[in-house]
Amino acid sequence: MDYLNALVTLTNFVIIPGLAYGAQLALGALGVTLIYAILRFSNFAHGDTMAFGTMSAILITWGFQAMGITFGFLPTALLALPFAIAVTGVFLLATDRLVYRFYRAQKAKPVILVIVSLGVMFVMNGLVRFIIGVGDIGFTDGERFIIGARDFREWSGLDEGLAIKTTQGITVVTAVIVMAVLFWFLNKTRTGKSMRAFSDNEDLALLSGINPEKVVMVTWLIVAALATTAGVLYGLDKSFKAFTYFQLLLPIFAAAIVGGIGNPVGAIVGGFVIAFAEVLITYPLKKVLGYLLPESLAPSGLVQLLSTDYKFAVSFVILLIVLLFRPTGLFKGQSI
Repeated sequence: MDYLNALVTLTNFVIIPGLAYGAQLALGALGVTLIYAILRFSNFAHGDTMAFGTMSAILITWGFQAMGITFGFLPTALLALPFAIAVTGVFLLATDRLVYRFYRAQKAKPVILVIVSLGVMFVMNGLVRFIIGVGDIGFTDGERFIIGARDFREWSGLDEGLAIKTTQGITVVTAVIVMAVLFWFLNKTRTGKSMRAFSDNEDLALLSGINPEKVVMVTWLIVAALATTAGVLYGLDKSFKAFTYFQLLLPIFAAAIVGGIGNPVGAIVGGFVIAFAEVLITYPLKKVLGYLLPESLAPSGLVQLLSTDYKFAVSFVILLIVLLFRPTGLFKGQSI
C-alpha cells in the first residue's frame, strides 16, 4: 500500500505536471524550430509572441464572459483561442512586412536577424505590459478537476489522492492534436512539402517554382498558432504574467536545441526532456521516500536537489551540456 501511495504522490507532483509542462514547451519549441529551419534565424521574440497571443485570448475571453458566453465545464479561453490565433497571425505578418522582409531582401546574415528579433521582442514585451499590465492574471473557468483528490481517496482507499486538473488534461490532448495536424500538414499537403523543400535547399526550391513569400507567410501563421496555443495552455495551467513568458524563452530554446534545432520531432522530445528534468530536480522527495523507506531511514529534510527558484537554471545547465558534447542535439537538426 505504501508503494502505491508513493506512486500516486509521484504521479501527482512529477508525472502529470511534467507531461503538461512538457507539452507546453514542445509547442513553444516547435515554433522556434520552424522559424530556424525555414527563415534561418533564432527568433528571440518567440516568448513574447506567446505572451501577445495569450493576452489576445484573455481579452477575447473577457469579452465572451461579459456577453454571457461560456464553454460549459471547459475554459472559455478555448473558445477564444481561434480568434487569438488570428489576431496574433495578423500581428506577425505585419511585423514581417514592416521589419523582417527588409533584411531578407538585403540577404542579411542570421546574426543580424537575431538582433532584429531582440528589438521586436522588447517592443512586443512593452506592448503587452502596456495593454494588460504586469500582474498575475488568472482566466480559468469551468470545472477545475477531472479527478479530485478526495474522490480518488474514497474510491481507492489510499492515503494519497490523485488530482488531475482540467487544464492539464486539456494541455496534453490539445498538444497531441496540434502536433498531429502539424505533421500531417508538413508531410501530406502541397504547401507543407513546399516548406520542407524550402528548408532543405532554398535555391533549388526557388528554381522549382516555389513562391518564397507564400512559404514565409504560412510559416508565420503556423508559428502564430503554435505560440498562441502554447501560451494559452501555459496560462490556463498556471497563470498569465507577461514577464514569465520572457523567462520561458530559455527552456523553450533549450528544448529546441536539446532535440536538434530545426527538427520538429526533436523539439517535441526536447520539450519533455527539459520539463521532466526541471520538475524532478526541483521536487522535494521527502514524502515519496517516506513511503518507500523504513521509518528509521525516513529523511527529515525536503530531499530537494534545487529550489524551485532555480528551475530555469536546470534548462541552462542541460543546454550547456548539450552544446558542449552533442551540439546537433538528440536528433539531427535542420530538417523538417
